[in-house]
Amino acid sequence: MMLRQRLTVVAAAATLAAAGLATGTAQAAAPATDVTAKSAAITASCSQDYLPLPDPSCTPGAYNPDVTQDTIGQTICVSGWTATVRPPTSYTNPLKVRQIAAYGYADTSTADYEEDHLVPLELGGAPRDPANLWPEPRYGSQPAQSKDSVETKLKNAVCRGQVGLDDARAAIAGDWTTALSVLGL
Repeated sequence: MMLRQRLTVVAAAATLAAAGLATGTAQAAAPATDVTAKSAAITASCSQDYLPLPDPSCTPGAYNPDVTQDTIGQTICVSGWTATVRPPTSYTNPLKVRQIAAYGYADTSTADYEEDHLVPLELGGAPRDPANLWPEPRYGSQPAQSKDSVETKLKNAVCRGQVGLDDARAAIAGDWTTALSVLGL
């Protein structure tokens, strides 16, 4: 009986390792499968030339279809709503590792990057789509923290009716460093 159990565990571990999913916990294995399937959309070599922005060919952005101008009162403008759609780190961490490699970052410490949504959850960005996620450096002249305040200001402007949702999304996806000025905020 013990030998059969051990062989089953070894076979399962080999299957996970072959799929690139050996994470050490069964809980993390299921979300990682979803990441593996979607990571085929990630280009093998993403350019750092666009920093502090992501390479648009690797991270063009994507929207959550449940968030529209008509639904903002039930979605993004509700306090705490983003927590209901934010993917768990068991999903984003394996994706971050692969994307750090795809971007060719010399620093491969995952702690030095925020797995960021190009179109933020606060503006109805797609929570799990790799086309909307990228490893944004926490260092440099425009670190990840700088984008966070832009995201909040845009969401507040959308919820106050100062800016349309589509305009805010386009501005931040185009260049978050100029999004506020482009929209006159």
